[in-house]
Amino acid sequence: QVQLVESGGGLVQAGGSLRLSCAASGRTFSYSGVGWFRLAPGKERTFVAGITRSGSTATYADSVEGRFTISRDNAKNTAYLQMNSLKPEDTAVYYCAAKGGWPVTRGDEYAYWGQGTQVTVSS
Repeated sequence: QVQLVESGGGLVQAGGSLRLSCAASGRTFSYSGVGWFRLAPGKERTFVAGITRSGSTATYADSVEGRFTISRDNAKNTAYLQMNSLKPEDTAVYYCAAKGGWPVTRGDEYAYWGQGTQVTVSS
């Protein structure tokens, strides 16, 4: 069982940065792949980034490649999403999710979800 709590969202101007955190409880976090997803108003939930349980491999959506960086610290049971060069189209509720095995882009394959944190980018 893994419980996830996101934090770090807020209001930022275009071009700014935010770092989201995903704090996990439960002994299985270090064995879990982690994904970040986002849900914008009127749109479907989309994959943003994923990282393997060791942190050795990360994948990104094309829309955030080169601007966002996913990382994790298993000693702290925490995953992060560093977001730079933010754009208004990045405005969404951001969720972290965990699953056994490789992190994938399909959200319905993740067993555990946080409650989300709002990111708003003003132009």
